[in-house]
Amino acid sequence: MPPTAEAKPPTPRERARAQTIADIVRLGREHLAVHGAAALSLRAVARDLGVVSSAVYRYVENRDELLTLLLIDAYNELGDEVDGAVDAVDGQDFAGQFRALGNAVRNWALREPASYALLFGSPVPGYQAPGERTTGPGTRVIVRLVGIFDGAYRAGAMDAEVGPDVVIPPKLAGDLASIRAEMGLAAPDASLARGVLVWTSLFGAVSFEVFGQYGADTFAAREELFGHQLSVLQKVAGL
Repeated sequence: MPPTAEAKPPTPRERARAQTIADIVRLGREHLAVHGAAALSLRAVARDLGVVSSAVYRYVENRDELLTLLLIDAYNELGDEVDGAVDAVDGQDFAGQFRALGNAVRNWALREPASYALLFGSPVPGYQAPGERTTGPGTRVIVRLVGIFDGAYRAGAMDAEVGPDVVIPPKLAGDLASIRAEMGLAAPDASLARGVLVWTSLFGAVSFEVFGQYGADTFAAREELFGHQLSVLQKVAGL
């Protein structure tokens, strides 16, 4: 078998271009935090970068491209944080992995509320994220969550039993069968459906806190509240 050719190091021009794009993304995140996604302006980013707007368009062609770069950057930052937290937990401690994932999502969201809002808040008017570029980064957390649940099921560490009154409707069963086949999962329909509930509930709890939906004076013990929510969701998942 012939040896694999080593990748060529980037040229100075390529390094300079990558650095400029990184600076644009950094400034874009700063503008996102101050002005919000709908008011994001490449001209304003160019001004803070110290170049004329025509120059910045050589790197990022329009506002939609900047939003796409910010989405990918935020999705990957969240995914890296989740992976780091879950990887630090013993591989057979599935409940601990789930709690680490949940806490990592919350911690990142509270630290980066503008980026969290871009990912999980209201859609930006007039913008449609290109799925071929954002689906991979955007599904990292749910794929990791599903991996925890499926790993627990395969290891016999998940309570997959449900009451006889829980019936999966045929159309939903078809959706779940497609998901099972696409992701190579072993868990039965009822476990997959519970996993969807846990997924949406987890992000719903984080969103309520990030977007101030509880109100200013309702819960002072926010961390304790989230810890309790994770405990409930852990039981729902059967871990």
